[in-house]
Amino acid sequence: MIKKKKHTLEFDVDYDYDMIGISSPNNDYRIVWAMNELLNIRLEKGAEDFIIVNTKGEKKSEHPFYQFSDEENFLEMFFIKNKFGAKYLIPENKQIDYFFFLVHNNFYKIPALINKLKTIPTIHGAYSFDPTDFPSTEFIIFE
Repeated sequence: MIKKKKHTLEFDVDYDYDMIGISSPNNDYRIVWAMNELLNIRLEKGAEDFIIVNTKGEKKSEHPFYQFSDEENFLEMFFIKNKFGAKYLIPENKQIDYFFFLVHNNFYKIPALINKLKTIPTIHGAYSFDPTDFPSTEFIIFE
């Protein structure tokens, strides 16, 4: 009898984005408007919600989001509401209201950007997070 070998495929997730958590009691459109004015960008509401799927491809949650593509600096920005309905984008960090993702960021220095964001009166706090600290970020995929 031949013994079967079991092989397991493992891979490391490449987080090619910076993640900023934002605390604010205000609606997303008010914060986005202020961020657009301050950073001279054009975050626009996505036509559909940002969908999170699990490893089986099943939908876990969906969240309203705003997006901006800076083609000159090869940078994409996503502003996503953390809690929508009873579901969280990052359930390990429920006290954060919104997450601001900078994909392929080689343009902004995160500490300086956070200091700038904190000047917006509707933002009570802005914090840099390492995506590897949260297991749920494995399911956040920007295409």
